[in-house]
Amino acid sequence: MMNRKLITEAPVVGPAELPRTIVRTASALLVKYNIVVVFILMVIVSSMVSDVFMTPQNISNLLVQVSGASIASLGMLLVILTGGIDLSVGSVFALSSVVLALSTLRFPLALALLIAILVSCASGSLVGYLVAGRGMAPFMATLAFMTIDRGMAFILSKGSPISLPESASALNTVFGTESLLGVPYPVLLMFVVFVYVLFTLRFSVFGRLIVGIGSNETAVLLSGIQVRRYKFLVYVLSAGLSALGGVISTARTGVGSPVVGEGVELDAIAAVVIGGGSLMGGKGTALNTLLGALILGMIGNIMNLMNVPGYPQEVVKGVIIIVALLLQGIRRPES
Repeated sequence: MMNRKLITEAPVVGPAELPRTIVRTASALLVKYNIVVVFILMVIVSSMVSDVFMTPQNISNLLVQVSGASIASLGMLLVILTGGIDLSVGSVFALSSVVLALSTLRFPLALALLIAILVSCASGSLVGYLVAGRGMAPFMATLAFMTIDRGMAFILSKGSPISLPESASALNTVFGTESLLGVPYPVLLMFVVFVYVLFTLRFSVFGRLIVGIGSNETAVLLSGIQVRRYKFLVYVLSAGLSALGGVISTARTGVGSPVVGEGVELDAIAAVVIGGGSLMGGKGTALNTLLGALILGMIGNIMNLMNVPGYPQEVVKGVIIIVALLLQGIRRPES
C-alpha cells in the first residue's frame, strides 16, 4: 500500500483579495508610523512651497529655533507618561534665563549656569512635592507655579531684560555662532537630551516604572514600588530640562528676559500629543515627541518664509495640530 504524504501549503492570496490586503497593510503601517508620515509630508509640502526651505542655512536655523522647545517637550513627555502634566515649563524658561543673567554679574560662568539649573530644579521639586507628597492635582500645582515662576522672574529682573556681561560672552559665542562639525551647539544639546530620554525610557528601570505608573498606577503601587518618589523625580527632571531651554535662549540673545518662554508649555504638550503620547499616561516615545516638536517648528518656519503674518500663523498651526491629532485617532479596524 502506497504511503501518501500530507502536503500543507500556505494560503495563496487571490487576485480579488490582493487590493484588500494592500489596503489593510497600508492602514496598519499608517497607524503604527503616522507621526513619521506626517513629518515626511510636512517636509515635502514645505519643500514644494518654498525653494529656501531645504537650504542648509534654513535647516540649521530651524533646528536651532526648536532646540529649546524640543528639550522642554522631552521633559514634558516624562511627566505625561506618569499621567501628569506640567504647565510651568514656559515660566521655568523665564526664571532660569533671569537667574542665569543675574548670576553672571556676580559669579563665574560655570557657577552661574549651575545656579540657574539648580534654582529651576528647586521649583520643580516643590511642584513634585505638591503632586507626589500632598496629592495635589498636577494641573493645579503646575498652574500655580506657572504664575509663581513667571512672577519671580519679573521680580528678580524688575521687569527689564538683563544683558549678559562681557565675562559671559563665551556663552553667547558658543550657543549663538559656534558649531561642531557644522552642527550648532544648541542642536547638539537637543540631541544629547533626546538620546538620554530615549535610553532612559527604553533601557532603564526608571523609564519602565514611569511608563508603568501611567499605565496602571495601582498595580505598580501594589508591587511595592515607591510611586511618589518617581512622580517627584519627573517634575524635577522636567524643570531641569526646561532650564536648559532658558539657557539656550539667554545665550542666543545675550539677555535674560522675564518674558521668554511664553507659550512653550502649550507647544510642549502639543508636541507630545502629536507624537502619539496620551494625556492619560503610559503612552509616548522620545522619537515621536521630537518629531512632534519639529513639525510644530516647521509650521512656523515655512509660514515665515511665505511672509504669512503672525495671527494667521496661529490659526494655521491650530488646524494642522487638529489634523495631526485626528490622524493619531485612526485605529485598526476590528477583524
